[in-house]
Amino acid sequence: MLLYLYTMDSVIVEESAVKRIEELRAAQGKDALRLRITVDSGGCSGFQYILALDEVVGEDDHVFGDAVVCDDISLPYLKGSTVSFAKGLVGSEFKIENPNAVSGCGCGTSFSMM
Repeated sequence: MLLYLYTMDSVIVEESAVKRIEELRAAQGKDALRLRITVDSGGCSGFQYILALDEVVGEDDHVFGDAVVCDDISLPYLKGSTVSFAKGLVGSEFKIENPNAVSGCGCGTSFSMM
């Protein structure tokens, strides 16, 4: 189920990701905590996601669902992406489903674009 719907110029944040951010906020006592997604060059496929928890929103940042933030430079690479949180047997993680990626690597943190 999607909690927030946006145009293709935005990032879609699923309810699972929002709930996890809310849990982290409560556990750390930081109401402004968000998941920052940055796209950088590198990784096995050309670009890589850098995920971090951050309380600061800068002038060039975009906030989605009050849970995810990215900067102006990263946004074109993330447009139309869906962010979710998944729990598994081995661990749990935030996941990014990116319609702009034409290929990715096995680790799921690296991708390439046309």
